[in-house]
Amino acid sequence: MPTPAELAQSHTALEPDELGHLQRLLGSWSVLADLSFSDLLLLVPVTIGEGHDPADPELVVLGQMRPNNRPTLVDQDLVGQTVNESQWALVAKCLHSGEIVRGNIHHAALGEQVPVENIPVRFGSKVIAVLLRVSLAPLKGPTSMYERTYLDVFGRLADMVAQSDFPFPDEDVATEEAPRVGDGVVVVDADGRVEFASPNAMNAFHRMGIYVPPEGRRFSDLDIEETAVEWALANGRPVVEEVERRPDVIVLVHCIPLLSHGVVTGAMILLRDVTDVRRLDRLLLSKDAAIREVHHRVKNNLQTISSLLSLQARRVSERAARVALHEAERRVRSIALVHEILSRDPSDQVPFAQIVLSLVQMAEDSVVSSQPIVITTNGDLGDVSADVATPLAVGLAELLQNAVEHAFDPESAGGQDGAVGLEGAGGAAGYAPVGHVDVTLVNDGKELTITVRDDGLGLTPGFDIEKTTSLGLSIVRDLVVSQLEGTLELESVPSAEGGGTRAVIAVPVRAPR
Repeated sequence: MPTPAELAQSHTALEPDELGHLQRLLGSWSVLADLSFSDLLLLVPVTIGEGHDPADPELVVLGQMRPNNRPTLVDQDLVGQTVNESQWALVAKCLHSGEIVRGNIHHAALGEQVPVENIPVRFGSKVIAVLLRVSLAPLKGPTSMYERTYLDVFGRLADMVAQSDFPFPDEDVATEEAPRVGDGVVVVDADGRVEFASPNAMNAFHRMGIYVPPEGRRFSDLDIEETAVEWALANGRPVVEEVERRPDVIVLVHCIPLLSHGVVTGAMILLRDVTDVRRLDRLLLSKDAAIREVHHRVKNNLQTISSLLSLQARRVSERAARVALHEAERRVRSIALVHEILSRDPSDQVPFAQIVLSLVQMAEDSVVSSQPIVITTNGDLGDVSADVATPLAVGLAELLQNAVEHAFDPESAGGQDGAVGLEGAGGAAGYAPVGHVDVTLVNDGKELTITVRDDGLGLTPGFDIEKTTSLGLSIVRDLVVSQLEGTLELESVPSAEGGGTRAVIAVPVRAPR
């Protein structure tokens, strides 16, 4: 379904500030629907587009709102539909006269006439749209006090719409948390004295420990902070503020000033008890802090283990044992990197680019060859779930380490434990004075792909990843294939393409938990 902005662009010649005015109205008009117990439609003249005929003007439905406190009369979704002005004569009369027009229209489903009210939506001095109200309830003569009050406030807001005073130019579009009419309504006069409080508003007062009748009293007389009300009445602009009566009771206050020809005549105050919402927010904050602390402690413990392995390696005289301890220490550090990032953000989504930077730095710091090696990275995997990021980080660390240690050193051909691949370059001589390792990261929405390419010696003939005895490659293969259900491929790059070895890890994208 097209958005109001898209409909306006394809059907009208509204200026950006005019469209912004209508979008603010669409963002706050649920209040109007509930106050009037009515369905609302926003209609705009069609001025451009294919088939537009100035001799037979049309209207396009830019928005539709149903009330939360009454059954809907307009059960079809009319947004985007166009109608001729001749079919909607009352709307056309309102549009061209700039006055509020009331009347009746035939409702086909009900088989009877229903009352409607057409309100010109003015921006500055120009009428840019019509707000159509459709209701089964009579436009005048409600039976209960709260209906009379609601309809009276709606009438005052409707006049403000017709005078270009509502919606307010500096008011943000209503959020999901903003109070609604059903949460509680208080009406005050120009002096801030309460004229009416709905039953739900009285419930909010009771939660704050206020049991005296509020009528005729200011908020300060009720021992409620009234800064928001005073500011709204003094400046003619809406205010949203949280009032904390006691540490365990928090009420969200949305004060909407009511104007008549630019003069403040009172205000409608929407109250919403957000005590439980704020309690949940605090619990979530506490949970997030606890999760971050857990990851922080895990990271510290892994770093401690890494340091112990490094110390132990220094005390071992046998070269094979020392190398094995250093490799274990590096793998532990790779896992610690993931927990370090998780300790800063409670989300279980990890920005993998940060991990890659640290892994590249680790690999560069471990280079002991006299030949300089340059590592470059391209692309990004985006945010990766933690249960995928950890094995991917370990696998990438192994491939990088293999490349910088063995791909450019002829003496390592055949590799430790008979390993080949990035660890076992076979036979090619005359490699470049500067070694290059390129890491390419791709996330196409379905698969995460990591490619590590070097321009070193390449693989020995007959290399088979399934038969390798290299611990490092075995770890990568097991992590990728068994844990991530992905694939690991290693191949020699032809000399015509620069030679060397290419390793590709591909794993399916997993949705966030």
